[in-house]
Amino acid sequence: MCKVYYEVMNTSTKKRFDLVDLTEYVEEVIKRSGIKNGICLVFAPHATAAIISNERESGLMQDILTFIKELVQPERNWKHNTIDDNAHAHIGSATIGSERVFPVIDGKLVRGTWQNIFLVEMDGPRSVRNVVIVVIGS
Repeated sequence: MCKVYYEVMNTSTKKRFDLVDLTEYVEEVIKRSGIKNGICLVFAPHATAAIISNERESGLMQDILTFIKELVQPERNWKHNTIDDNAHAHIGSATIGSERVFPVIDGKLVRGTWQNIFLVEMDGPRSVRNVVIVVIGS
């Protein structure tokens, strides 16, 4: 029988562009779910944030943020900026994606040795960012 378990994580960000490591919390949710085999969805219900998976190494994390800034061009004169000056963050979220799905096998999150899960903030700082974690399986 298939079971669905979810939790909503609340976090905050400290900078305009920021990476928040969610890995430990996601692993705890999977344990609490009691699901042994299935999938885990990590979703940011925000139009100006994204979810990625990569290595937690400070230089690489800075490189990722540098690349994202180059990709989304926050200083560019985007048309949406006349409304609330965050077009770059919307474009980043649309391009990178607001979700990632991971396998759950034997009650554990399946990820590579160097893969952590991050919320990518592109419109911070924000006092509240929610991340929905859904575990589906048996």
